[in-house]
Amino acid sequence: MEGFNINGKILIGIDHGYGNMKTRHTVFKSGVKCYASELAIASNVLEYDGKYYVIGENHKVFIANKNEDDGYYILTLAAIAKELAFRNISTADVLLAVGLPLNWLSNQRQGFKDYLMRNSEVDFKFCNESYHIRICDVAVYPQGYAGIVASMPLYKGVHMLADIGNGTMNTLVITNGRAMSDRMYTDKLGVHQCVKRIYNAVQAECGKLPDESLIEDFLRNGTADTSNRILSVMQTEAEKYTVEIFDKLSEYEYDPEMVKLHIIGGGGCLIRNFGTYDTDSVEIISDICATAKGYESLYMTQVRMRKGA
Repeated sequence: MEGFNINGKILIGIDHGYGNMKTRHTVFKSGVKCYASELAIASNVLEYDGKYYVIGENHKVFIANKNEDDGYYILTLAAIAKELAFRNISTADVLLAVGLPLNWLSNQRQGFKDYLMRNSEVDFKFCNESYHIRICDVAVYPQGYAGIVASMPLYKGVHMLADIGNGTMNTLVITNGRAMSDRMYTDKLGVHQCVKRIYNAVQAECGKLPDESLIEDFLRNGTADTSNRILSVMQTEAEKYTVEIFDKLSEYEYDPEMVKLHIIGGGGCLIRNFGTYDTDSVEIISDICATAKGYESLYMTQVRMRKGA
């Protein structure tokens, strides 16, 4: 499926992660560097309002409110451009379906919507292609939850969702297919915390300063192109991190004998590679774009409900 078109408007789900931006068809790092003049050598450059932004060379710094600076607005334009390029178009009326961490949703939903809709019409260039868009609507949904909402009616008994991103872990308890609004939690326990610990441990024990890309490859794939000594240190720290994840979930009454755990987000591969868990009671959702797709599905559900009404 290439996506949804509603009365000539293109629906684009965007998962604004601290590590990666995700849409239905694309994934790229949530990095933005701003320059006042055009760069001689650079790729993935977005030109907007007289400034030049290099996209995706690093990660976004953790901020508790995603509309504190222009970073996520610029990343949103890049995500839209990538989705339009997938469709071979450069002009469109756009509907955005996005999300926020569970515990931040009620307080930040309107502010994030206003932030993304601050300009109804936008002209910019990305990768030397000119784009003209109209942002016609923005809907904000619970992060992580969107990635499993289609399956929730099938959930019998007690289930737990752990959305492990780069900056935070969002946890939600689900009972008989119903999300429990009084049992949702947000912890600053994202994958980047593990990356920092590995970096510090390698520096302390091996006297080396590993590039973060090496650590990220290791966490993603379970190995990396480096010495056995450094691999051993990274392995130890990664295993410690997964233990901490399950300890935190236990605080929220996760019991593998009674609770089915669903892990979504970039941290899923880290749990798969380094965690100790019962595969019968833990589902790791490998599609990193699942939440962005879920936002689109939630938007479409609301459209159908309005039509039915």
